[in-house]
Amino acid sequence: MDRIFRGIMKYRQTHRAEMVEQFVKVKNRPEPKALFFTCMDSRMLPARFTKSNVGDMFIVRNAGNLIPHSQHFQDEYTTCEPAALELGCIQNDVRHVIVCGHSDCKAMNLLYLLKDTEYGSIINRRMSPLRSWLCTHAMSSLKKYQQLEEAGFDTPLIFQAETPLRRISAYIDLDDKFSVTNKLSQINTLQQIQNIASYDFLKKRLETYDLHIHALWFDIYTGDIHYFSRQSKQFVEINEKNVDRLVEEVSKYYC
Repeated sequence: MDRIFRGIMKYRQTHRAEMVEQFVKVKNRPEPKALFFTCMDSRMLPARFTKSNVGDMFIVRNAGNLIPHSQHFQDEYTTCEPAALELGCIQNDVRHVIVCGHSDCKAMNLLYLLKDTEYGSIINRRMSPLRSWLCTHAMSSLKKYQQLEEAGFDTPLIFQAETPLRRISAYIDLDDKFSVTNKLSQINTLQQIQNIASYDFLKKRLETYDLHIHALWFDIYTGDIHYFSRQSKQFVEINEKNVDRLVEEVSKYYC
């Protein structure tokens, strides 16, 4: 708490006046352009690495950057993630939903261990809310990883995209640069696109190309950010050489 208090004092002396100006500008008419789902990992600072300002985007964080599939809710939606989708995409009309996974994700490391059915047993799940959360909402990602492992890592995975008739073909780490849990993390990030598209209240906007879902993946040890390119069918690093091409791709696929 001492560190937090000292940080607040530094904020008051440096950035407070500038932020208050931004708050005044967006006070009566904030116009966020994106809804950003990411992990609660303390190393993830999305506003910093996207250089976003006050009012630019909604940010939702949880363990493993998961958006539960709508099939888990029989009568009503009872977690914050679908509520955030409604607030961002229906109440505020944002056009872009972004899911951002990352390397060395502790939730994904645990999910990988859940291949052991005993580790993920009902008894163990009752003792661990995190295990229960992953067993309930992330096993589809683990199954996709196992599918890739069985088929060979040079085989593409298929994910449903924004509508049932649209598909995403995805190669995962063809250069074999990342660990198995980082591969799982990339798969999990793409799985959330399918989960988001399962909500009926988003159906009309998705079908009419008025709402778009993107996947980012952050390598915390290099600082590199990767974008899932549907044209390249894989995560590609966003850098000085290809940023214009990626902007052009987004314009072609999503606008």
